[in-house]
Amino acid sequence: MNYRHAYHAGNFADVVKHIILTRIVLYMQRKDHGFRVIDTHAGIGRYDLKGTEAGKTGEWQSGIGRLLEAKLDADVAGLIQPYLDIVRAENADGAIRHYPGSPLIVRHLLRKQDRLSALELHPDDARLLADVFEGDVQVRVTQLDGWLALGAHLPPKEKRGLILVDPPFEIGGEFDRLVEGLVKAHRRFAGGTYAFWYPVKDRQEVRRFASLLHDTGIAKILRAELMIRAPSPEPRLDGTGMIIVNPPFTLESELRTVFPALSKVLSDGKNAGFTVDWIRGEQVGA
Repeated sequence: MNYRHAYHAGNFADVVKHIILTRIVLYMQRKDHGFRVIDTHAGIGRYDLKGTEAGKTGEWQSGIGRLLEAKLDADVAGLIQPYLDIVRAENADGAIRHYPGSPLIVRHLLRKQDRLSALELHPDDARLLADVFEGDVQVRVTQLDGWLALGAHLPPKEKRGLILVDPPFEIGGEFDRLVEGLVKAHRRFAGGTYAFWYPVKDRQEVRRFASLLHDTGIAKILRAELMIRAPSPEPRLDGTGMIIVNPPFTLESELRTVFPALSKVLSDGKNAGFTVDWIRGEQVGA
């Protein structure tokens, strides 16, 4: 994808991914015992939407820009509000200028007993991320290949955790690495919740990915995809997907409430749509 996230911060894929992330973390708060979030490809934490990169593409305007202005039904608004509150908290003067990446969104939601491990391989990005969380005792920033965390950092000492894997898809084979990483991580921490992001560009490759996930035999694999347009004849980001393993039991119904509205707000023309279904689980085929 020739992917540096600063060019795409706040776009439709970020909106979908971060709403799902927020709903998962809020659910984990229902138990008093602390948990750890491990963000394997954390980025720089905070993005300047008026900066050179985001300003060049303007993708945020058809993503978070639209959502902030949208009129939503009460049920949808209630589920999305915690995420929008975080975005607004990063823009105290009311004008949208900064967009929080996944580690910063998580940090807004952590209680005093919860922890965040934020991993970033790129040395410059890792330094910027460390600056965002300097002096924060609840966050550990590590310059490390996030794929290694699926072995070395699991299980977390809290025994409760969410592992967010959001690779850049800069090189081939990322779908296979996602499956291999999940299998390795699940052996070490079967009770953890895993949230894997992926782009929808090559529909055949996405279908192969789903088949590989099914063949792992891992139970409770929820798929959530949102398309903003019909398949493009040339390689193009037509949609965004999340795989959630061991999802909160509330998440499927929440996404079925939110996704129809998101599909309308974020649509880039005709043939937008969404899928919320189980690749593996008791409700497959229901």
